[in-house]
Amino acid sequence: MASSNSRKTSDNVNYTVMMPPTPDNQPGGGNVNSSGDKPDGPVSRFRGMRMGGEDGGGGGEGSGKGMNKSNNKSMLMRTQTGDFDHNRWLFESKGKYGIGNAYWQDEDSYDHDTGMSMSDFMDKPWKPITRKVQISGGIISPYRVLIVIRLVALFLFLVWRIQNPNRDAMWLWAISVVCELWFAFSWILDILPKVNPIDRAADLTALKEKFESPSPTNPNGRSDLPGVDIFISTADPEKEPPLVTANTILSIMGCEYPVEKLFIYISDDGGAILTFEAMAEAVEFAKVWVPFCRKHKIEPPNPDSYFNQKNDPTKNKKRPDFVKDRRWIKREYDEFKVRINGLPEVIKKRCAMHNKKEEMKEKMAMKDKNGGVIPPGETIDYNKATWMADATHWPGTWYEPISDHKKGDHAGILQIMSKVPEHDPVMGEADEKKLDFTGIDIRLPMFAYVSREKRPGYDHNKKAGAMNALVRASAILSNGPFILNLDCDHYVYNSMAIREGMCYMMDRGGDRICYLQFPQRFEGIDPSDRYANHNTVFFDGNMRALDGLQGPVYVGTGCMFRRYALYGFNPPRPREYWGIFGQNKKKWGEKEDEGEPLTDHPDLTLPMKFGNSTMFNESIAVAEFQGRPLADHVSVKNGRPPGALLAPRPPLDAPTVAEAIAVVSCWFEDKTEWGDRVGWIYGSVTEDVVTGYRMHNRGWRSVYCITKRDAFRGTAPINLTDRLHQVLRWATGSVEIFFSRNNPALASRRLKFLQRMAYFNVGVYPFTSVFLVVYCFIPAMCNFTGQFIVQTLDTQFLFYLLIITVTLMLISLLEVKWARIGLEELWRNEQFWLIGGTSAHLAAVLQGLLKVIAGIEISFTLTSKSAADDEDDIYADLYVVKWTSLFIMPLTILVVNIFALVIGCSRQIYSVIPQWNKLFGGAFFSFWVLAHLYPFAKGLMGRKGKVPTIVYVWTGLLSITTSLLWISVNPPQDPRAGSSDD
Repeated sequence: MASSNSRKTSDNVNYTVMMPPTPDNQPGGGNVNSSGDKPDGPVSRFRGMRMGGEDGGGGGEGSGKGMNKSNNKSMLMRTQTGDFDHNRWLFESKGKYGIGNAYWQDEDSYDHDTGMSMSDFMDKPWKPITRKVQISGGIISPYRVLIVIRLVALFLFLVWRIQNPNRDAMWLWAISVVCELWFAFSWILDILPKVNPIDRAADLTALKEKFESPSPTNPNGRSDLPGVDIFISTADPEKEPPLVTANTILSIMGCEYPVEKLFIYISDDGGAILTFEAMAEAVEFAKVWVPFCRKHKIEPPNPDSYFNQKNDPTKNKKRPDFVKDRRWIKREYDEFKVRINGLPEVIKKRCAMHNKKEEMKEKMAMKDKNGGVIPPGETIDYNKATWMADATHWPGTWYEPISDHKKGDHAGILQIMSKVPEHDPVMGEADEKKLDFTGIDIRLPMFAYVSREKRPGYDHNKKAGAMNALVRASAILSNGPFILNLDCDHYVYNSMAIREGMCYMMDRGGDRICYLQFPQRFEGIDPSDRYANHNTVFFDGNMRALDGLQGPVYVGTGCMFRRYALYGFNPPRPREYWGIFGQNKKKWGEKEDEGEPLTDHPDLTLPMKFGNSTMFNESIAVAEFQGRPLADHVSVKNGRPPGALLAPRPPLDAPTVAEAIAVVSCWFEDKTEWGDRVGWIYGSVTEDVVTGYRMHNRGWRSVYCITKRDAFRGTAPINLTDRLHQVLRWATGSVEIFFSRNNPALASRRLKFLQRMAYFNVGVYPFTSVFLVVYCFIPAMCNFTGQFIVQTLDTQFLFYLLIITVTLMLISLLEVKWARIGLEELWRNEQFWLIGGTSAHLAAVLQGLLKVIAGIEISFTLTSKSAADDEDDIYADLYVVKWTSLFIMPLTILVVNIFALVIGCSRQIYSVIPQWNKLFGGAFFSFWVLAHLYPFAKGLMGRKGKVPTIVYVWTGLLSITTSLLWISVNPPQDPRAGSSDD
């Protein structure tokens, strides 16, 4: 905190505060010019004046010629006290006070006594548009101290465990010690990157003043903000409903960002006509929805989410026609939904009609060839095509697929559904049939549908390949210097989110930011969040902590990229970190000795092979320049001049669109560096993490943008099976990272030490499952054998265990405090850590090893958004039980621990001299395991009340019978027998 205060003090010292010389703050001394002419000397300025400073206005040096001290001052003195009358002076001089300054009311006036005009008073100090907010020292300091205390206690505990083996059960002791050593290592990897969490804040008012206010370089106050290309990805309309995707598109169009600088692209990797026509319907509805959002400042701009809100829609609405407008637009939206839902039937009827005509043509042709008759046994051979609304064949995937018209084999498609908007606002008019949009800008952002070409024999690289195709197509069509990518079910919840993200990119030092990650927020999660779907511990804890290092990891959606960084280039002014812990920081280019550079890591070489598109290659430098912050202060390096982005964008022409289609062809990436150094990185099912890691490895940094109102919201699978398959995909990608060249252990020196540790933990955490599964069986083994991991419950063992447990609880409480999450969320996260660790993570390790050793590729498919039939219960999917092999291991652990508890109790009951202290240790850890597996057990039971009582009765009888059988086979021994033998 001390460094933060000193920084604020130094910033204030450099500020310049203009104070016009009123009669009571005239500089002492100086020559007097009584002629009334303009003085020749420089104007006096007062430096170092702080808000609420010591000197009200008389401080500073009188470097210029002073004001004539005439009798005017004495005339303005109050008769009783002799004080200067400010109010009278303001009235007689027609002056007024601004923000901390007094200035002349007449903009064109010029004071001959002082030589100052209005332009002098408008000389404002440079103002940052973002700031870094440190976590309170009362929270973070104890947090760090407790981490150190637990590290020491953990070390002493492990030393004691190694030095005090259990001679009666060496195998049990050895297994437990190995597991505990790994858990300690895993905890260190997780906790050390969390020692410096930070918060950030953006100033949207300052952004508007800097980029959208009238100035000498921008006299009309046009927007000088850079363009943003927004990517939406979808692949299968059956599993990703077109209505959900359409609502996402509508929410983006309703964003509060200059319309002419917003460009939307959707990648349909399945080439489905249903998605194409649903997007066309969405654009038609947007013509009334988007102006309605602008007129009434609608939040969120997603119509489905907006109309399903529980709060009062009229709150803070002041226009008298709001209720009428809302009623009309709600009816239009309902009709829009009906049209979207009816599209599959409409398309099939259209195709049947046209195919019937084709069949008739084939029959007529056959009759003409055979004298007006159809030969017996002859069949009519024709292709049942999928038809567009203009009676032409759909170039993508057909309902009855054939060669050139099926998934993985179809032509590239690019359709501009909403043209590039006019540069100037287009105001609406009153319309009796629609809404009154008088004075409302009715323009829509440009929107393009893209489906890349796919052919057999090419590796299309799943989502990463689709994203790279959009990068190239958008570079030709719009070339926005920033790219925001969203999943089709993640919509804009805060219309100011893009502006808030732009604050960080356009601030001083923003040219070194490669991407800006927004937290993921979800809707439709059950109130108890049984399977930790909100994942707040990660998004509000880990990611906020990484923001204090080199930046958060890229998590696949809700991320704004700098296009230039995505092309694989190095950042300006990179730094390298030397020393064991990277404590020595050096600017790149400094030499260790005369001829040797600091690093020669392969990731730091410049990308060279972008493909054979001249238009694309020429766009790279333009995107880099337009993405720079304003050079409006001497401290801003690598900036662009104000007003550089005010010129209108040229309209699209046929050659440009043809070039955009060419760059999404399947052969374009041959012999290029796409997927290797350029764009999204190929070769992993978690291409998002690898792509972000490569940027950090080149020296870029990222920023975590937590907005006051959620920026984006989406959906997450609440079904246990779907959730485990999702976690399986993430964990499998982490195993792939660990066994690839993207392992952080091989990173360059531009990656900070703690950032390297965080990325290393990303690749290592699935391997914890092996030790976790073994450790979950240890309590059962203790109850089966009557032994424990230690010889006796020694006081020193219990003391160390107490310290480790208490410090962990205190650390968790403080983490809850600075991460602003709830204790229940923390507990749900711990529960699912064990559920996922004993199921999906273990399977991921096995799959990863199979891929590395045997070369067996791993394939994942999309899961449906809902599998339940009950439309009345929005959480019905939570109770659907879909069996998967991932259930086997946690179910085995659950059953074995229950049986072991019964057997352990029976052993002590039937023992001659019960040793309850040995049962206590094993029973306690068995309950620990069962408490963590409770959500898993509820998931297996299905809907509450559906499990028959007989199941519980059978379980109890089986447990008692098994325990008695175990006691009869392995009866408890008299502990006195061993002592008598001795």
